[in-house]
Amino acid sequence: MTQTFRPIALAAAILACPAHAAIPLQACNTPAFATVLHAVPTKLEARAIWLDRRLAQWPGMATDGRFRLYHSPTGAVNATIGGKVQGAAGSLGLNVHAGEVPAQVAQRFKYVAAGPVLALNDADLPRIAQLHREQLVLVREDAKGTVLAATRLQSAGALDDLYAAAQDIPDLGATLRKSETAFTLWAPTAQRAAVCVYEKGARRASALHPLTFDARTGAWRAGVKTNLSGHYYTYALDVVADGTGLVRNVVTDPYSISLTTDSKRSYIADLDAPALKPTGWDAHRAPDTVKAQADMTVYELHVRDFSRDDATVPANKRGKYTAFGEANSNGMRHLNMLAKAGLTDIHLLPVYDIATVPEQSCAQPKIEGAADGERQQALVGKTADSDCYNWGYDPWHYNAPEGSYASDAQDGARRIVELREMVMHLHRAGLRVGMDVVYNHTFAAGQKEKSVLDRIVPGYYHRLDALGAVTQSTCCDNTALENAMMGKLMIDSAVLWAKHYRMDSFRFDLMGHQPRAAMERLGREVDKAAGRSVQLIGEGWNFGEVADGARFVQASQLSLNGSGIGTFSDRARDAARGGGAGDSGDAVIRQQGYINGLVYDANAKAGARPRTDLMRAADMIRVGLAGTVRSYPLVNFDGVTRTLESMDYGGQPAGYASAPGETVNYVENHDNQTLYDANALKLPIDTSTADRARVQVLGLAINAFSQGVAYFHAGTEILRSKSLDRNSFNSSDWFNRLDWTYRTNFFGTGLPPSPDNAKDWPLFKPLLANTALRPAPQDIAFTRDAFRDLLAIRAGSTLFRLRTADEVAQRLRFFNVGPQQEPTVIAAHLDGRGHAGAGFAGIRYFINVDKVAHVVTDDTARGKRLRLHPVHGAREAGDKRAAEARFDAAAGSFTLPPRTAVVFVED
Repeated sequence: MTQTFRPIALAAAILACPAHAAIPLQACNTPAFATVLHAVPTKLEARAIWLDRRLAQWPGMATDGRFRLYHSPTGAVNATIGGKVQGAAGSLGLNVHAGEVPAQVAQRFKYVAAGPVLALNDADLPRIAQLHREQLVLVREDAKGTVLAATRLQSAGALDDLYAAAQDIPDLGATLRKSETAFTLWAPTAQRAAVCVYEKGARRASALHPLTFDARTGAWRAGVKTNLSGHYYTYALDVVADGTGLVRNVVTDPYSISLTTDSKRSYIADLDAPALKPTGWDAHRAPDTVKAQADMTVYELHVRDFSRDDATVPANKRGKYTAFGEANSNGMRHLNMLAKAGLTDIHLLPVYDIATVPEQSCAQPKIEGAADGERQQALVGKTADSDCYNWGYDPWHYNAPEGSYASDAQDGARRIVELREMVMHLHRAGLRVGMDVVYNHTFAAGQKEKSVLDRIVPGYYHRLDALGAVTQSTCCDNTALENAMMGKLMIDSAVLWAKHYRMDSFRFDLMGHQPRAAMERLGREVDKAAGRSVQLIGEGWNFGEVADGARFVQASQLSLNGSGIGTFSDRARDAARGGGAGDSGDAVIRQQGYINGLVYDANAKAGARPRTDLMRAADMIRVGLAGTVRSYPLVNFDGVTRTLESMDYGGQPAGYASAPGETVNYVENHDNQTLYDANALKLPIDTSTADRARVQVLGLAINAFSQGVAYFHAGTEILRSKSLDRNSFNSSDWFNRLDWTYRTNFFGTGLPPSPDNAKDWPLFKPLLANTALRPAPQDIAFTRDAFRDLLAIRAGSTLFRLRTADEVAQRLRFFNVGPQQEPTVIAAHLDGRGHAGAGFAGIRYFINVDKVAHVVTDDTARGKRLRLHPVHGAREAGDKRAAEARFDAAAGSFTLPPRTAVVFVED
């Protein structure tokens, strides 16, 4: 990404009195997104950390000499070791702090390495807020003023202390009132700021209005005495940017509710205006299908994937929000079928404004090539950064809808209206709507063009390492949600989506990088604003600079128990699929899972594995089926009864949730290879496509029968393949296709893109070339219909959706466990007596993953009157083999067909 800066010279008078140098209108119309007013003479790391407005800590620094804080409004401080400080406008002395650091402050900065804590003199405290609008350099010097060490300071602790009142600002962004348009921007370190107003998104600015600084909150404000609805705006502000100097940034609003093409300018609108509401918006309601989080059965879907290749959608609506309004399209008929069967929620991959898809004239390359060829991925790679596709985990503006999905990206109103229409159409189809949100990072930071937050308050919104560099453990520039105003932005954003777009739930990307406290506050605020319960789930992975609570109590798997917030569970996922997400080389084939042959159907690379490996995997499947709740007692394969939290999962407790609703069960989502592709790697090569379809259904059955949230990836029920791509986020339309005609799953459409896959091409190539691995339409239809039946079984009884850990312990009982089990069969009983919505006095479900039939016995079933679930006996039942299962009441035994999920019920 190129950066455009325009250095200019400033008059000495302006340098001396920067507060009096008004920003001119021409600043709004410059082609540059940033103008360097005065370049910093040297670049310094930020090794010191402001703990609050008074205290700063300098890790690893000696205490001899004296400490001084030098400042410059133009960023002119030059502090070279061995020389004297030059270019400073003044300095303040600091003393080594001998007292205790306030407990709350010490807790917040517990990760900071040992070093002297320095304190400003009381007399200087009134000046420090103003000085934070300048360049600050902390220097240790000798008695003669010779520099011994110098560093910048990380500012978040001071700014949060100085401007604590900012957390209560109710109107950040542009707010329309009767005859006024108000602008509010939190930029406490800016020296001056103004708002540029444009009548149209592509025109030159028609007006510039200076903003006034509020010293209490750190916000800049202006009230324009006219209603500017439908206009566009940017901010122009002068800030000292780390490593650059004094810069005039022209930047969009982090609280933008919409934008013009390619997010060049923010849009002014009132989201409550009638013109922005589709017909029926206020009156329509979401389906009342989810009474508690465990009722959620979720379908993860990308807006563009849904309709891009659907010929029954008008060409101008394909890949757009408006495609969801085509009630008779193949895609919408499919969603309607799933909703009628029991699907409750659509979760949309990001629909906020993203940075990587051109909203006008995006490339649409023509792709072709051999089943195992390199040509397809090479063509994809040529336009990967300019084509129409990306998953969207590259947030630019959190509160604005993405424009590439709108019919007219240039009109800031269209994306608002059309996204609302999409939500309404899905609600009317019987589906609640959730969205994937990515508050843990931004696409860019620093002075890059697509950086917003960092060009408004440099160094504040992102999490910094010990040297002051932005951490990137998430993939990109990590945000610091522990900082007050970044936390506020996340909460305000979620409130906006829930209130103004009727989002019913949220999925938080890499949620473990966020504080639990912030997530719990978000939940309260969102529920209050929406007037209903809005479900929260997310990725609770524990890694990076925040791992193991290094900086705060995380919203991670092991730290969220009792919160009611759900996290994705890898326990049953990995056990079912085999291996792990990071596998490569022979391991991607060798590491088989419970459903694809571990021990009982070894592939050519698997080698001999002990029976106990299969039994351990079966126990981990049971962990998932029990909702991963900590307290559930399970008879393990060795005959010992352990609570799930006492069972080991890679050095962690297998059970981590306090209630089943805190667990999200899945065997496939947008990340990593699809389940069909994983099975293509792990099943023996001679496995028929009919059996491959059956194996797919076994994985889906584990999900459907598990306590907690059931989460499915779009297309998993039609054997979706990405031609073995393990990371298709930027793999174009080609590797992310869906076929609602059920004719193909796109396996064998070229080697997947090289960046994430080339090291395994030698393994992938013969598989992709093998036509015997491509499912026939009847295999796809079988999987679709069997999945429909699984949804109906889950939806038909609350026993699959228990609310509490106590209910799971009381009503779920596994049999065929312990040392004498048949490890290829999962068998469980759900007690429905006295349970509202159970539908039956009892349910027994079985998952036989083996290639042969098995008989298992439940002594408590002797003499019972059990029958196959009505779904299995229906004329339209998807899996006819399930009807071959038999129950012998005298023996209490069940005969289970091979590779089949079966449910018996007791009236």
